[in-house]
Amino acid sequence: MMKDSAQQKNVLRQVLLWNLALFAGLGVAGWAADSSALLANAVDNGSDAAVYLLSYLAIDRRPVWKRGAATVSGIMLLIFAVAVLADVVRRWMYGAEPLGPVMIGLAVAAAAINLWCLVLLRRIRSEDVNMKAAETFSFNDFISNGGVIVAGGLVLWLGTSWPDLVAGALIAAVAFKGGIEILRSVREDKRSDSNDPVA
Repeated sequence: MMKDSAQQKNVLRQVLLWNLALFAGLGVAGWAADSSALLANAVDNGSDAAVYLLSYLAIDRRPVWKRGAATVSGIMLLIFAVAVLADVVRRWMYGAEPLGPVMIGLAVAAAAINLWCLVLLRRIRSEDVNMKAAETFSFNDFISNGGVIVAGGLVLWLGTSWPDLVAGALIAAVAFKGGIEILRSVREDKRSDSNDPVA
């Protein structure tokens, strides 16, 4: 058990640092490139980093504490989704000029990092609700990066900003779905633990 906890902590430390780096890099690039999709990715990775920190702190604690941390994770994803949709609406109303090449380059780099994080997390094969949440986040990020790559290509090809806005909205939809899945996982974990006096 101690070995499993140490392995989980080691992996969560790594994905936490990677997501902090992506939050900073994508945030700066998204602002410079005027890209809603890249900014959505940045905020997504920032919220992921906060969740990984919560998951890290939840290791070795009682199930009720872990479920609480996972619940916060799910709620954060739902809040993130609403914030991204608000930014998409703002950019649609006031206009934006995203830079396709920057979107593609950054999204490819982010996809590689998120894929590596997903590989690290899946090596653990844990049933812990927080580790499941972490895996859901990395998978969502990887899918979102693919959407940004496609959007960047369309921005280049069509010379318009709407693909960037669509990608931002889709990233929000993926985040919302992930948040719902995490909260559902917490509810199922609580139900399965209802007869455990130490839960």
